[in-house]
Amino acid sequence: MRKEEKQQQIGSLTARVEKAKTLIFADYRGLKVSEVTELRTKLRKDQSALKVVKNRLMKRVLKEKGMEALAKYFSGPTAVASSDADPVVPAKIMVEFAKAHEHLSLKGGFLDGRDLTLADVEALAKMPSREILLARALASLNAPATNLAGVLAAVPRKLLYALNAIKETKQA
Repeated sequence: MRKEEKQQQIGSLTARVEKAKTLIFADYRGLKVSEVTELRTKLRKDQSALKVVKNRLMKRVLKEKGMEALAKYFSGPTAVASSDADPVVPAKIMVEFAKAHEHLSLKGGFLDGRDLTLADVEALAKMPSREILLARALASLNAPATNLAGVLAAVPRKLLYALNAIKETKQA
């Protein structure tokens, strides 16, 4: 590989690392091309990407960014899944795909300036999506108003029940 090509790839990797909210590292040794294509398709559908990287170039990028601690994940064939949008999506897809395909083994990851172990990546994959978390937060904010409306509506309803009961006793 010529020096210009290396510089171009380093620039591309640097941009990916800077933009990504999360990075998931995996060993893809033994996967068929069709399986890697399937994984890329699933990730792309959810605004994520998979890139097979040269370890030496990625270690250089990590050193430039002050993230040398992540260099331990770059031995052997390594693929990097990343997402600019939702940090949970690539973790979910990669963990699900690794369960279905024994040749894909997850190594670790990176999220918000923090190194993720394999257990952390699996825990991240179990989290609900951003939309579900927002819906839960909105429901929590909406609950007091809904409960107040229910209480305020109960007072006239109970008064009406009491008046109906009095009416029935007078008629009897």
